[in-house]
Amino acid sequence: MTTKGRKIGYLSKLYRGKVHDYAILKAEFPPQKKWFSTLKVRIDLGFQGFQDLYDTAQTFLPHKRKRVKKGEDNGLTQAQKQENKAQAQARVYVEHSIGGIKRFRIIFNQLRTKLHYKIDITLGICAGLWNFSIC
Repeated sequence: MTTKGRKIGYLSKLYRGKVHDYAILKAEFPPQKKWFSTLKVRIDLGFQGFQDLYDTAQTFLPHKRKRVKKGEDNGLTQAQKQENKAQAQARVYVEHSIGGIKRFRIIFNQLRTKLHYKIDITLGICAGLWNFSIC
């Protein structure tokens, strides 16, 4: 989780194997508590159903094309495309933060340690260095 100023506010622990981001969010932030009730949340299409489980001040979710039979029109309207573009421009700061962490070569290259807690510590240190560098 990041702020608009590209500052990293939260990193989850490392999960073994292929785990979807939305499953990690539900594990780290159980929906029963009001984690995001005072926040504006910008999410991508991988978090379908977020607004049903979590209470937020405002949720920004892009529009998705509908699946239809072959030959039918399923495109987005011009207004929906403009909204998606505006939301992508606001969410780009998250991608910049992730790229900022990857500037440290220890994260960019493959870590050879098998101890997951050391990888968690390394990611935390890199996130802290990134936050320090943008201050």
